[in-house]
Amino acid sequence: MSRLKLQHGVSRVRRAKLQSSIDQTIADDIELMASWSNNETQYVINELLRFAIAQEEDFLKHKAGLPANPARNTIGTKPALTPIKQASDAAAKPDTSVPNNTTHS
Repeated sequence: MSRLKLQHGVSRVRRAKLQSSIDQTIADDIELMASWSNNETQYVINELLRFAIAQEEDFLKHKAGLPANPARNTIGTKPALTPIKQASDAAAKPDTSVPNNTTHS
């Protein structure tokens, strides 16, 4: 069986937002691992997930059989946060295409 190996003090990587709820006991252990390894919690979670994925042979076979296109859409992939950002931008900016009806002659 493989072993998980955390490098001490290494935790700066490009990240994507993923929200999930986990059991409190697991969260406590992750925080303890982060403290013990002198790393950010996100780094520990990434390493744990990377380790778990590497152990799943059927998934790795599936992944290897996919086309080598980095822009591919996978099943269950959520769209990027861009639409949400656009909606908040639109709410912050007044719509200048609609004439202002408050000044009648």
